Amino acid sequence: MTDNLAVLSLLAVLPILSIGVLLVGFRWPAKYAMPVGYAVVVLIAAFVWQVGWVEIAASTVEGFIIAVGLLYIVFGALLLLSTLNASGAIRSIRAAFTRISPDRRVQAVIVAWLFGSFIEGASGFGTPAAVAAPLLLALGFPAMAAVMVGLIIQSSPVSFGAVGTPLLVGVTDGLGGAAVVDETLSAAGTDLTSYVANDVTVAVAGMHAIVGTLVPLFMVCMLTAFFGERRSVADGLRVAPFALFAAFAMTVPYMLVAWLFGPEFPALLGGLIGLMIVVFAARRGFLVPSEPWDFAPRKSWAPEWMGRIVPDTTEVTSADMGIVRAWTPYVLVAVLLLFTRLVEPVTAGLQAGTLEWANIFGTDATADFQALYSPGFVFLVAVALTFLIHRMSPGQIRESVSNAGRQLGAAAVALLVAVPMVRVFINSGADFNASDLESMPLSLAAGASSLAGEAWPVFSPWIGALGAFAAGSNTISNLMFSLFQFSTAEQIGAPTSVIVGAQAVGGAAGNMITVHNVVAACATVGLVDREGVLIRKTVIPMVYYCLTAGMLAYVFSFGLGLNIGSLGLAAILVALALIATYFWRRRDDAPVSVPRARR
Repeated sequence: MTDNLAVLSLLAVLPILSIGVLLVGFRWPAKYAMPVGYAVVVLIAAFVWQVGWVEIAASTVEGFIIAVGLLYIVFGALLLLSTLNASGAIRSIRAAFTRISPDRRVQAVIVAWLFGSFIEGASGFGTPAAVAAPLLLALGFPAMAAVMVGLIIQSSPVSFGAVGTPLLVGVTDGLGGAAVVDETLSAAGTDLTSYVANDVTVAVAGMHAIVGTLVPLFMVCMLTAFFGERRSVADGLRVAPFALFAAFAMTVPYMLVAWLFGPEFPALLGGLIGLMIVVFAARRGFLVPSEPWDFAPRKSWAPEWMGRIVPDTTEVTSADMGIVRAWTPYVLVAVLLLFTRLVEPVTAGLQAGTLEWANIFGTDATADFQALYSPGFVFLVAVALTFLIHRMSPGQIRESVSNAGRQLGAAAVALLVAVPMVRVFINSGADFNASDLESMPLSLAAGASSLAGEAWPVFSPWIGALGAFAAGSNTISNLMFSLFQFSTAEQIGAPTSVIVGAQAVGGAAGNMITVHNVVAACATVGLVDREGVLIRKTVIPMVYYCLTAGMLAYVFSFGLGLNIGSLGLAAILVALALIATYFWRRRDDAPVSVPRARR
């Protein structure tokens, strides 16, 4: 055992580093990489942090229970898609989006950025990717492209997902009970509830609104660069006016709602208002490119792009389902999510059915399973109603359940190892160890802050992203690191709300590369063993997000001037402009290439 902070920081990062190297560097599937990460974290916890084997076992069981809850959500999303395929509703939905615009870039913006933001606001916890990815697959997107697009939008709306849970639970509980927080806020004439609902919420929304404005454009440029017939970023830039219009249609109401009403509704109402505005405008051709963009013919797609689920590409006929009835299941999901989250008696009643195992094996580890309050239950209720509304036969119902069950197996192994690994990593603090060391994530964060000094705001979002990558959740990342970020802000004389806000923003961006989000989204489109390939793609917008948010946090803390924040923002803008100019000038020179599978 050592008390050297630098050594502890390096040891703490080893489990995460080993997973990253195996997934991204060696291209291992998550079902093989995660057990290695679990073994590494267990060895370090036992022999360096001196966590007892009973505590490690309890944390592992806690992780299993959480993973079962995640698989419950994934199964519900898979069953909904399978049901819509079997009933023929997907053909009508696909045709409706095509009538709005046949342009795949426009479809990605509407489905992922706007509809996905709305679902994130209502449900959170990776649900938007689980909803958007299969819907995009049904529209004719390659499975890998559908997942990539669904993951990229797991950024701007996430801090206000599940009706504000990452702030109301993550930040509030992460700061609650700490004497230093109570003393500081009391001296400022406020309390923790008002501080989170006002100061932190506005700081988070401001950073997200600025950084997130380029997310739809980033998304379509990556779509055309990685999956277009010409592999051209310029094809994405051609839709820049529409992408920016769609971005502002969401971020402007998002920011106003955060300022006026607090953290519960920015993503939900921002996504809904933006969706209505953009669909109305797109139907009338406003800013929609005159020349639609599409993928190359399916026969030329690389095998790694495609999953085990083959979408129905049959043309719609007059005998097919009407669009209102076809869309009813998704409307039911949205309405049920809002109803169960916003109607207090219903929320309390559903949460009363929570199954909890407290003090597992006599330790402080506790896990619960919210069978009725989970988004998975909402999916199942919507599916049961769809069986009736779409008048499905017993044979169609059996086929839907069977297909969803088979597809679930692809995600189960990785999730059932990834989440226990995370819990051992987190549960390594003084309540679980015999060494009196801070937990691995806190030791890692302390090492980073000791090197950064006054430049800490630049690095703050990266800690949030690291926590989300390790823990699989913006909420848990905020629980782990909010107090650390608050204390660091006080030490360097920065506004605590800005630094805590940067933590939340980085934690949201980290959702783009969170392993279990990637695994879960892949499972909904039948894409297996491609997690590393996807993370290598989604890490690009994640880096942009954290880098820009860090510079903004510095400027929000210390103002504009000849400082690292202002110069960094200027450098980012110049770099993006130069990159866009370079690819735009090469727009007519891009060769048509047929993608090949990686060996």
